[in-house]
Amino acid sequence: MKYMLLIYSNPESWASLSAEQREGLSTAHETLTRELTEQGLLVSAAGLADPITTRTVQVRDDTTTTTDGPYAEAKEHLAGFYLVECDDIDQAIGYAARMPDAEYVAVEVRPVMDASGLEM
Repeated sequence: MKYMLLIYSNPESWASLSAEQREGLSTAHETLTRELTEQGLLVSAAGLADPITTRTVQVRDDTTTTTDGPYAEAKEHLAGFYLVECDDIDQAIGYAARMPDAEYVAVEVRPVMDASGLEM
């Protein structure tokens, strides 16, 4: 089963990190990425660009509107993700708990629905 490990951050938590802590974050992600790759569990992983580059799209009554950034009222933003193939949600939670981001804001574990039966 595939799981998305969604990494959340916010400007305050990131700004509060020392250079050493930021380096530790990078090292921990490199280690986890290498381990997941070696075990054949990593499907994909990426960090996301700064939320200032985000565009939110809405369609209402056949009219498309876009706004800059994510929802303004949200303090946290999606900072990156891992897509992993795990035996069960407990295994995915175990990997999410090893992400250093879980210590600062949160890592969400979400099962990925199988869309292979949908007609396109």
